[in-house]
Amino acid sequence: MSKRTFQGGIHPYEGKELTEDKEIRPLLPKSDLVYPLSQHIGAPATPVVKKGDSVLVGQLIAQAGGFVSANIHSSVSGTVKCIEPRMTSNGVKVNSIVIENDGEYREVDAAPVLDDHKLTKEVIRQKVKDAGIVGMGGAGFPTHVKLTPQNDDEIDYVIVNCAECEPYITSDYRRMIEEPEKLVEGLKIVLKLFPNAQGILAVENNKPKAVKVLKELVESEERIVVQSLKTKYPQGAERQLIYVTTGRKIDSSMLPAHVGCVVNNVDTIVNIYRAIREGKPLTERVVTVTGDAVKEPGNFLVKLGTNCEELIEAAGGFVCEPEKVIAGGPMMGKAMSDIHVPSTKGLSALLSFKVDEVAKCEPSNCIRCGRCITVCPGRVVPSVLAKLAEQGNEEAFLANNGMECCECGCCSYVCPAKRPLTQVIAGTRKQILANKKK
Repeated sequence: MSKRTFQGGIHPYEGKELTEDKEIRPLLPKSDLVYPLSQHIGAPATPVVKKGDSVLVGQLIAQAGGFVSANIHSSVSGTVKCIEPRMTSNGVKVNSIVIENDGEYREVDAAPVLDDHKLTKEVIRQKVKDAGIVGMGGAGFPTHVKLTPQNDDEIDYVIVNCAECEPYITSDYRRMIEEPEKLVEGLKIVLKLFPNAQGILAVENNKPKAVKVLKELVESEERIVVQSLKTKYPQGAERQLIYVTTGRKIDSSMLPAHVGCVVNNVDTIVNIYRAIREGKPLTERVVTVTGDAVKEPGNFLVKLGTNCEELIEAAGGFVCEPEKVIAGGPMMGKAMSDIHVPSTKGLSALLSFKVDEVAKCEPSNCIRCGRCITVCPGRVVPSVLAKLAEQGNEEAFLANNGMECCECGCCSYVCPAKRPLTQVIAGTRKQILANKKK
């Protein structure tokens, strides 16, 4: 099937023409590297180095603090300067390892690459865990956990999220165009874990080159197909992606494995390939630097821990002082108060805009037009949920399925009254989740 889609969603300006034809360029850091110990979902990593220690590229500097956690490796060679709280892109200080880069990039010996017959399920999962791989679409969920469901035989689909539905971002697209072999081989490795599963490369149809390249590569692969999806935001959201590719539905109380699915991002799959076939841990990622306030938008292969200011410099700097800088995409990314923060595993893009359109909006009363309901992919009533959230009525919020909101931003985008529906709802969802942990 082609042009698969879901009910609801929007069609914002894509902005991908700024960088979709810009090849990935390696970027070497100039200043100290900062590695937050919490750049993934779950427990913070625990440092295994101390001030004054010498480190190499690929060396473990912090180990997972539990099953749901992730290792962290140095992306440069140098000396540990300190371990102290440092600001991150979301405006929160996180305990971090700071390494002074010696500029030599001396590497640890790569882990041995095993023959296929030695790549048991246990070995694959352990290597993925050792490499510190997480979901690199922004969520940061430790990948080894996602690849360890209760029953491997009940997984029917391994879905690779190639949709990249967020406007402006082209980091995954460039991976698909420049390194499609690694993507396909990475998927084949994951399929070794699930004997009954079919691999699906799910690509929006605004990426015809990627669809063509991937279809040619998997033509002879019995267990892998390419599905062309209708271009619509948020096509790449996990629940929507599972529905449009398999017809199966999940809600906020379920995991993809509950309906026989495993979903991973493009860069995540490529890094699984690198961990297994090259013996390399996760030390770098592709980041799109773009927006109308950037002189030379582009895609960069960035060493984790690199100061975001250096990414802006690599893109030619600002054409003017931007009113807004966003870590991630314009729909679900977070506005940054300071660009002097480290790049992390979940940073897919840095967007800079001359004008902050959102800040210019003056919210007014709801006019009951119903547009937010029409576009909501979670099939809830955002206007009601926002009102309940403002009232602090968590019981009614839950009764009206408030936890089914995926915080995609569609309702805020279409609201003629310019109400910050998503932000208000997200705040209450966050509070309810925090209360559950108490």
